[in-house]
Amino acid sequence: MGLPTVPYRAALVTGASSGLGRGLALWFARRGVRVWAVARRADRLETLRAEVPDGIVPVVLDVSDPAGTVARVEAIDRECDGLDLVIANAGVGEDVSAKRLNWPLAQRTLQVNVVGAVATLSAALPGMVARGRGHLVGMSSMAAFRGLPRHAGYSASKAYLATWLESVRVDLGGTPIRVTCIHPGFVKSELTAKNRFPMPWLLETDDAVERMGRAIVRKKPVYRFPLPMSLLMRGARMIPDALYDRIVRAVRG
Repeated sequence: MGLPTVPYRAALVTGASSGLGRGLALWFARRGVRVWAVARRADRLETLRAEVPDGIVPVVLDVSDPAGTVARVEAIDRECDGLDLVIANAGVGEDVSAKRLNWPLAQRTLQVNVVGAVATLSAALPGMVARGRGHLVGMSSMAAFRGLPRHAGYSASKAYLATWLESVRVDLGGTPIRVTCIHPGFVKSELTAKNRFPMPWLLETDDAVERMGRAIVRKKPVYRFPLPMSLLMRGARMIPDALYDRIVRAVRG
């Protein structure tokens, strides 16, 4: 089955300086969508713009600043006469045992993955409701299904975002506005490059971006991939807590 027509005119993607965010910004820009690419690193954004000069608009912004994020997204929404698609992709993840966890580490994860993502999507939502069109996309993770060792903040933040998106989707049922929650498995990126544990079914970035782009265009409410990882993690929810604890401790050594 071929790809449906890309139904967007103006999009915003956070975390666009690398990895999945960069890939998604390019994927949509190359299909005629004008993409406001949001990230902290100006040099990376300029390199991105050079690939599709007419399709990429660089926006230097740290989404961990919620007030600044809301103001900027609202301004972009006015500037482009309405964002059709907003992808909250920016994310960070700690890899530290709870024995060494501290508040600054935990706070950074929450500020980006929860506050930043919700600020981004919430800022665009009123305009979409008023216009009667739009699509919100949030980047959760397979880590949302259970608390992974050494990733307390990451797992919890992705679970929060998935639940938030589900509630928003239910509220917007019957309207033209669509909501998509994406749960990727392991994908090669700056984030996963730091991992020192097995990453089953690890995907190349381009492969993951192609899958996500198609899922977004098809307006899937929830998209989990790859399938083996999805089945594994969803099945893990059914494992009794005591057994789950023993299994993951053994896997992590």
